[in-house]
Amino acid sequence: MCGIVGFVGRRGQEGDLDTVQAMNAAIIHRGPDDDGYLVDGPVCFGFRRLSIIDVYGGHQPLANEDETVWIVFNGEIYNYKELRKRLQELGHRFKTDTDTEVIVHLYEEYGEQCVTHLRGMFAFAIWDSVRDQVFIARDLFGIKPLYYTLDDNRLAFASEIKSLLQVPGVSREIDRESFWHYLTFQYVPEPRTMFVDVAKLPPAHYLLIQGDKVVLERYEQLQFAPTDQPLIHYVEGTLTRLRDSVRVHMNSDVPRGAFLSSGVDSSAIVALLKELEEVQTFTVGFEGAGGMSEIGFARETARLLKTVHRDTIISAQTYLDELPRLVYHQDEPLADPSAIALYFVSQLASQYVTVVLSGEGADEIFGGYTIYREPLSLKMFDFIPPSFRRRLGDVAQLFPVGMKGRSFLMRGSKPLEERFFGNAYLFSEKDKKQFVHASVQGAKSLQSTDVTRPIYERAGDTDDVTRMQFLDLHTWLPGDILMKADKMTMANSLELRVPFLDREVFRFAAQIPAKYRLAGGTTKYVLREAVRGLLPKEVTERKKLGFPVPTRKWLRDEHYEFAREMIGSGACDDLFDRTYALTLLREHKEGVRDHARKIWALVIFLLWRQIYVEQSRTFVSKAPESVIIRRRKNQDQTLAGVSG
Repeated sequence: MCGIVGFVGRRGQEGDLDTVQAMNAAIIHRGPDDDGYLVDGPVCFGFRRLSIIDVYGGHQPLANEDETVWIVFNGEIYNYKELRKRLQELGHRFKTDTDTEVIVHLYEEYGEQCVTHLRGMFAFAIWDSVRDQVFIARDLFGIKPLYYTLDDNRLAFASEIKSLLQVPGVSREIDRESFWHYLTFQYVPEPRTMFVDVAKLPPAHYLLIQGDKVVLERYEQLQFAPTDQPLIHYVEGTLTRLRDSVRVHMNSDVPRGAFLSSGVDSSAIVALLKELEEVQTFTVGFEGAGGMSEIGFARETARLLKTVHRDTIISAQTYLDELPRLVYHQDEPLADPSAIALYFVSQLASQYVTVVLSGEGADEIFGGYTIYREPLSLKMFDFIPPSFRRRLGDVAQLFPVGMKGRSFLMRGSKPLEERFFGNAYLFSEKDKKQFVHASVQGAKSLQSTDVTRPIYERAGDTDDVTRMQFLDLHTWLPGDILMKADKMTMANSLELRVPFLDREVFRFAAQIPAKYRLAGGTTKYVLREAVRGLLPKEVTERKKLGFPVPTRKWLRDEHYEFAREMIGSGACDDLFDRTYALTLLREHKEGVRDHARKIWALVIFLLWRQIYVEQSRTFVSKAPESVIIRRRKNQDQTLAGVSG
């Protein structure tokens, strides 16, 4: 696991080593073991390394035999040994045992289509000096992040946004359209970021830069394709592929462990790991979580699975003390309290291991969220004419808020595209128009459907459950789940691996029909059946908590003054009405209504703005000495020396 940065000069511009060194220094936490640089004409690459495979031979940037193709790479390729063997048979010669070098030779053999051969998580950049082009790619699911900024004179890329803010001319101005969508989704949907000058490279896409030409291309499409086989076919096939995925995800030359929560996802990963070796497991809990704490369930699961288990309990004050630094590590506002929980469990794990396996992705692929059962409960509305359904919804809106049946009628009156925007849905369009200034929308009439409509269109003519999963797979998963997983583990120099998000696992899971994903009154039915023989019954049937944080309670008590001061400061009076926000906070404290998620979204945004826009809170990392490789056109040069 590493961090990568780069600067590509356009229209005759040279690579900028000083800038790239500053970019690399900003992400030292991603790779404290090693760093390096390449300077070659218009291209300058930087690299930070957390050593996992071929600890002594994996220095980057790394080149092919004649040093005409160079790479910086962040991630892990799990089928690299098979690919290496195939490439050797085709005549390629290797000088290291790394998965990084395999990508270089795969690119030589297949060009841009090299990415379709990779099984793993990755973000990488390749400089091809013969073709005079830079090729930048991100993995199929978006497990590894990649951001970029582009203008007429240069393209710069990095694993984290904080690196790009070191590039001269990159603005810290807030993207107001992104702010509007953040209030709906609790994260900024790709490809935008909260900065006007910075974009995310979407999952399963690549960028090709050649002179003045820049091409953004999707190289593969994740698609559900249900088949009609007996249930046992899906159950047995799921277990076989999961077992294989866990096996290949274990590949490392350093100690490894696993996160363990209360649910079936992480428990299944731990049980499959236990078949192969002794396992260290890690959990976090919070003061005030009460019956929602993971600690007790995780300890019991660890006891049953016989793991070496460790956990930690975090107080409200410790959470608050660490919050600013962790918002800094996230790069963008992310109103998911469990992101901070993930930091604390990563901090614990990093004291004992360098690699952890976790259960992210199981819900999106196997149908695990309770909301996916909604189309079943609303089935009766399918038999009502659309015009009459609409009228039912209009009537339901006149009912008192909180009245039984009101929400059911309102949701049933709408087609899926108008009622499901992903797992996190905070402020509605109506809510936002009440307190967000009209200037945020500008001349546009922004709608949440601007984000979701194109994805629903790509989902095709499938059932509503599948379409919901498809939407989450392309929004919630990369925008929230994987973003926090990467940033919070890397803040602790810890590599996280996600065996459910594997090319082969998804290829099979995509065939499971909705009737088997949701069956027996539960979710993830096939997955639960597949691992039933590995886990105690109480684990396979337990409701998932997912490192819950008692934000609802804390915002009424321990965190109330902090939230009131942040909102009352007036720092965002140019964006929204603070009186409205303070009313939400007061109603929450007095128990009138639960506004915890909405309040938290505003507080996190305000804190993020202090750090990244106002720069009133600063966090600095000091980089060690660096090895620089300089090349002049086609003339090789030896190591140029050491730079601070």
